[in-house]
Amino acid sequence: MFGPFERMVAGRYLHAQRGERFVSVIAIFSLVGIALGVATLIIVMSVMNGFKADLLGRILGLNGDLSVFGVTRTISDYDDVAARVRRVPGVVSAAPLVESQVLLNSGSYNAGGLVRGMTRADLLALHEVSDNLVAGSVDDFGADDTIIVGTTLAERAGLTIGGRLTLVSPQGAATAFGTMPRVRAYRVVAIFDAGVNDYNASYVFLPLHAAQVYFQLPGQVTQVQVMTRDAENVSPIRQAIEKVMDGNVRVMDWTQSNNAFFGAVQVEQNVMFLILTLIILVAAFNVISSLIMMVKDKGADIAVLRTLGATRGAIMRIFLMCGASVGVTGTFVGTGLGIVFCLNIEHIRQLLQRITGTNLFNPEVYYLEHLPARLIWSQVIEVIVMALVLSLLATLYPSWRAAKTDPVEALRHE
Repeated sequence: MFGPFERMVAGRYLHAQRGERFVSVIAIFSLVGIALGVATLIIVMSVMNGFKADLLGRILGLNGDLSVFGVTRTISDYDDVAARVRRVPGVVSAAPLVESQVLLNSGSYNAGGLVRGMTRADLLALHEVSDNLVAGSVDDFGADDTIIVGTTLAERAGLTIGGRLTLVSPQGAATAFGTMPRVRAYRVVAIFDAGVNDYNASYVFLPLHAAQVYFQLPGQVTQVQVMTRDAENVSPIRQAIEKVMDGNVRVMDWTQSNNAFFGAVQVEQNVMFLILTLIILVAAFNVISSLIMMVKDKGADIAVLRTLGATRGAIMRIFLMCGASVGVTGTFVGTGLGIVFCLNIEHIRQLLQRITGTNLFNPEVYYLEHLPARLIWSQVIEVIVMALVLSLLATLYPSWRAAKTDPVEALRHE
């Protein structure tokens, strides 16, 4: 499509001669604008993907892909229910547990929290906790007075291994003086870091039998937590469990319990993509401006080329190459910059924090302990194609104007 003649002339035009620096500077700004737009779009989309994937993985890792509830408040034959659920294809594990809200107290520290009662075997299978212990050991988890807490809670309450954390439940025993809350102190045997600040601050784990005694649920659990092989395709498994259990239980998957939260993240991701695409669009308009100025500046050259036999198609291809070179170069420079930034984003964040002395990613606000980035190559290709298409479209009108130049009129005015 582009012959050696068109490539030679376009190359000459892209190298600014004396007196033509202004047009070249505009072209450079256009290139930089496209590169920054592409890099920014790749970085932001990767961070949004990483945030969603990391948060989803940690939430599902602690809460399970599915939760099986009884028709009433509790499940009595939970061992049988868990065994039947485990036989469903696609189910990895089914862990009975007792879950309830309490008040956490240690000295002057008071805060709401969530207690989960689990067996030691099920806690070991909960890798977000058992594989991320910063102190203590699960081996000591099992006695009636043992408890495992998160790092944020331990820091705020001043807890260490062997320290005492008091649980206060409003669901107490009825007495002549009214309902008396249940109060009991437990010994900290391990401290975990789940990577999600809210969980580190509010989740505590008790042995299952201890939780049953504390919440007065002998031989009962509040739910069965289910892990699956494919969390993204959990709906068929939920339907299979409901069928196996003959409708005697209520099953809720993560898409139902966290639908609003992840729906908001998806909407924000789509909106950010549209907004940041405008940066590339503005840079494309700069390409139009620089090409129009180049066409005006090269009017006499176009007329001479036409009189020497260059066709309108050749003239159009010359300026298409000039504009496309800026767009293609800017797109691939921006792609490389964005990929390198994403691969080293955590190191860059820490460097900027040391330079500025500020916390750029507060875990209490963003839920996660570090800034995640996940490159999805299909999205990167989409960004590249979109930038190339916009850059090519931006060159069509100026190139068409150049091809329509009348050589007689151009030389007469020259």
